[in-house]
Amino acid sequence: MLNFREFEAGPDPFGRKFQALFQWLQTAISLRHADTVDVKFTLVDEGGAQTPKTIALPLADLPLAGEAAGRRMDDAWCARLAALHLRRLVESGEDMEKELVTVSPQDLARYAVEVARLERAGASGA
Repeated sequence: MLNFREFEAGPDPFGRKFQALFQWLQTAISLRHADTVDVKFTLVDEGGAQTPKTIALPLADLPLAGEAAGRRMDDAWCARLAALHLRRLVESGEDMEKELVTVSPQDLARYAVEVARLERAGASGA
């Protein structure tokens, strides 16, 4: 997923699809005294109802994930990692009741590899 600003997520376990809209990315130290990069999205369901979702990426794990994937950390990379996690939440139904969801180190590493693969494919025109 190279376009993290607006994308489709789903279907969820009930068959619903959502439009995900990127809102902002900030270090959460300034927001809630947490050592994360917070990426906020709004999910819009087929009826137009909006649900905010904030994906928290632990700062301690980001450099490790980037190193393993051969990628330097930047805003777009963090937003893509968060978008992949949001898509997984929608498709699995996991943590959908939560507005704030923290990504595990294992999931973060997996998403970093996936983003690197997508970026390489996009750069090669595939």
